Amino acid sequence: MSALAVNDSLDFTSLKEFLDVTDGNLATHIKKLEEEDFVEVEKSFIDNKPNTKYYMTKKGKKAFNEHLSVLETIINSNK
Repeated sequence: MSALAVNDSLDFTSLKEFLDVTDGNLATHIKKLEEEDFVEVEKSFIDNKPNTKYYMTKKGKKAFNEHLSVLETIINSNK
C-alpha cells in the first residue's frame, strides 16, 4: 500500500520490482487488497502486451492513513 500511496498507479512489473517479491506473492497480496476494495485494477494492452495497473481506492487511502495514525500513536507512546 505504501508504494501505491506515493504513486498515482503502478503496473504489475513495476510494483513487483519495487517490492522485490515474486509474481505469486504479489498476486496473492493484491487479490486480498482487491477483495477489501483497497486497490483498483485496470487491465489493458500496450504494444499488444497485457498491462495491469493498480490504483489505491479512496477506501484504501482511508485505511492506509488510519494505519499510519495508529503506528504514529504507538511510536509516540514509547517516547
